[in-house]
Amino acid sequence: MKAIALVATLGGLLFGYDTGVIAGALPFMTDTAANGGLGLSPLTEGLVTSSLLFGAAFGALYGGRLSDRFGRRHNLLLLAGVFFVGAIGTALAPSVAVMVAARIVLGLAVGGASATVPVYLAEIAPKELRGRLVAVDQLMIVSGQLLAYSINAVLANVWDGHSTWRWMLFLCSIPAIALWIGMHRMPETARWFACKFRFGEAAEVLRSTRRPGYDLKGELSEMLNVAQESNAKREGGWADLRTPWIKRLVIIGVGIAVLQQLTGVNTLMYYAPTILTETGLGTNAALTATIANGVVSVIAAVAGLWLVGRVRRRNLLIVGQIGIIASLAAIATTFGLLVQPSLEAGTTPPASSSYTVLAFMLCFLIFQQGAVSPVTWVMLSEIFPMKMRGFGMGLAVFLMWIANAIITFSFPLLISTFGGTGTFLVFAVVNVGTVIFSWRMVPETSHLTLEELEEEFRDSSV
Repeated sequence: MKAIALVATLGGLLFGYDTGVIAGALPFMTDTAANGGLGLSPLTEGLVTSSLLFGAAFGALYGGRLSDRFGRRHNLLLLAGVFFVGAIGTALAPSVAVMVAARIVLGLAVGGASATVPVYLAEIAPKELRGRLVAVDQLMIVSGQLLAYSINAVLANVWDGHSTWRWMLFLCSIPAIALWIGMHRMPETARWFACKFRFGEAAEVLRSTRRPGYDLKGELSEMLNVAQESNAKREGGWADLRTPWIKRLVIIGVGIAVLQQLTGVNTLMYYAPTILTETGLGTNAALTATIANGVVSVIAAVAGLWLVGRVRRRNLLIVGQIGIIASLAAIATTFGLLVQPSLEAGTTPPASSSYTVLAFMLCFLIFQQGAVSPVTWVMLSEIFPMKMRGFGMGLAVFLMWIANAIITFSFPLLISTFGGTGTFLVFAVVNVGTVIFSWRMVPETSHLTLEELEEEFRDSSV
């Protein structure tokens, strides 16, 4: 099971690296073409950054459908190839137009992985390991971001040449090759086989992925019953949203996914160097300081891996959201008291303002990566019924990436127009709504098998 998780979550590592690497590449890409950059303006900077996210939205939507039709393993093999092509395309891009096109291709892979890897892990894991195994994907995402920040900082400080940003983007191709090789040795999930009424193959996967003495007949029987009740041989789709209990679960799933982006987490992950240079740090110092974001994210994700297996998911989500509100309010206050008065006076903000903003960014990431993000991905992999799992996950993650893209595209314009105070205060106010949604709408999903959850959700609508 550990080997399966390690290989499958290379998709999460690629997800994290590709979304994090742009933070270090942007300062070099804004240079003129004569200096080795692409001459990005604030508008094209937002376009290059967000283009991957729009690609990811459609990658999630169609990736979910493809994984329902052809299998989770097959989809991850396909995505490994797309990751490789996208990485090479971004590294060699000669212009903004080509860069945007290559980032969209890379986004298709990122989105497909974000919709497929959690489902693969949730379906292949026994119920007692499901939460922690799916949370490993979140750990790999932030590990990929830390890897990107670290490589960015090393390349910027050791080899500050015209092609620095191209090497940052090229290195993503290496784990893509590892994912493609590794998934050839991994099994398809028993639940996907059961969904297609291929019970002999489902039983074989269970025998190879469960410990000796495990109740294989009981788990396989649950899969058979759910498959028959839901007519799972027919793929789920838009028509199933007419069923009230399925519609409710899809609304909850979409809400959880979108609200995870409304925290503003990816404005900190993608634009951390930009935010810190706004507070007075130099470019290389800001890139180096951003490594702290990656380190804290990984530490928090490890804590989240432990917490999500021991604490009720819904409570952990709400606590994380409250912590995020406090952190955002603190960042806005620091900008208002220390940064913006200096900028308005035409002077460099004091060094203390940079490290205060960084400290509150790290507090934000503790709550985000230690609570909100792991619960989000675990719940999304759990709540959808068998025949709708790929479709529901794809739809939820599609809208999550759309929200991410809109926020990411608008952030450079927001911070240049309203400053850090107004921008982060808006995020804090919006997140009051996320707490209300979680309190009123989100169900508890821990301590039950996927089949027991489906039965409970179906029965609660009767």
